[in-house]
Amino acid sequence: MMTKHLCNCITLILVLILTGEAAAKGGHHSQRRRRALDKVTRIPGQPIGGDVNFKQYSGYVTVDKKVGRALFYWLIESEVNDRHNTRPLVLWLNGGPGCSSVAYGASEEVGPFRVQPDGKTVTLSQFAWNKEANLLFLDSPAGVGFSYSNTSTDPQQVGDTKTARDAYVFLKRWLTRFPEYKHRPFYIAGESYAGHYIPELSLLITRLNKGINNPIINFKGFLLGNPLIDDYYDNKGTFEYWYNHGLISEATHKSLKKSCLNASFLFPKGACNAALFKAYSQFGDINPYDIYAPVCPDLTTSNHHLTKPLPMKFRGNDDCIILYTTKYMNRRDVQKALHANVSGSISQPWRPCSEIVRSSWTDSPKSMLPIFKELIAAGIRIWVFSGDTDAVLPLTATRHSISALKLKTVTEWYPWYDSEKVGGWSEVYDGLTYVTVRGAGHEVPLTRPRLALLLFTHFLSNQPMPQITIHD
Repeated sequence: MMTKHLCNCITLILVLILTGEAAAKGGHHSQRRRRALDKVTRIPGQPIGGDVNFKQYSGYVTVDKKVGRALFYWLIESEVNDRHNTRPLVLWLNGGPGCSSVAYGASEEVGPFRVQPDGKTVTLSQFAWNKEANLLFLDSPAGVGFSYSNTSTDPQQVGDTKTARDAYVFLKRWLTRFPEYKHRPFYIAGESYAGHYIPELSLLITRLNKGINNPIINFKGFLLGNPLIDDYYDNKGTFEYWYNHGLISEATHKSLKKSCLNASFLFPKGACNAALFKAYSQFGDINPYDIYAPVCPDLTTSNHHLTKPLPMKFRGNDDCIILYTTKYMNRRDVQKALHANVSGSISQPWRPCSEIVRSSWTDSPKSMLPIFKELIAAGIRIWVFSGDTDAVLPLTATRHSISALKLKTVTEWYPWYDSEKVGGWSEVYDGLTYVTVRGAGHEVPLTRPRLALLLFTHFLSNQPMPQITIHD
């Protein structure tokens, strides 16, 4: 049953979007002219020659003209010649809330370019997801990455409802600029707090598509990694993971279970906050997003990890990579090439995550499970995956949340393989597929790029992860 809070959120979104769509009618020719201006010829430092065999576009789409709110996108088309326009469009969203999809998804996970330590050159990833699909990265909401609002208080009035509404308006207007993607199979992928963004946007699209035979946004499903789904079940599973992986003491585990099971993931308070700080102090100097990986040597400040509670730290799996990306994205020649900050509306330096947006978040439902149930009933393809070395939103948290859906098991838990080696484990339910990726952290495509690409291809074809028969 949909909660009253979620019903009110969706009703508000529907009203706002219908109003925005009425205002957005017309101007299709100007949108197409804008598309030509958005074409990226090359980005600074990219390989010279025929290695970059795909088109790129980037720029802004205004989602609220009254307040001057515009979202930044970067489209990286499939590197395979798609003459028949059959390859799908995939929208990638990072979480936070407050973190940039350009910073993480595009630059260190599923996009084709990797910034090098000099902050000037980029190399190509052999496991980029644009080998299989057209990738659309969105900095959302306004105040994140290169997205902005001309109203200074706008980034301080943020939450799930406004973010979903803006993302939908963005998609409708972006498709006017890129009409060849209308009616194309469309998927959404992402991770972390996108465990809220993606189901909420998916529900909005699904409801507005109801009764339309050939919808413009031809939404088919979503792929969601190490997500925040349900505060209670995620808390329960997270504390179990910490204890069972030797990160915290038994006493701290008991304290967390007593004080934090019903706490907000974003804003824990009181006794829970104290218990969490105790847990983090017991972690030691590790990267909680990938507990067996080394910490970036460029971050040498003692007690660096204790300055803020972990969920507030916005750390990528490899802090070094985000340092390189930050240096690169703050260069004026890079911003000019990407058509970013063209009007000078962003006065502060580019950052991978916005603490203003994060700390101002007001609208965050405790559970996405009612939305999952409605989307499953609507026949939407749902795949969820977990890197099994992530301690921030670990696999035990996700398994508890999925278990709460009480879905029928179609294929029981089994190991899946890549080149005769176990790549992880999977279970197929009636309406949802769950996959773990062995040895991967919070950002699975960063830590296990080959396995992540294999996962992506199986998701697109809706084929279970590969099994092999092991003979005695």
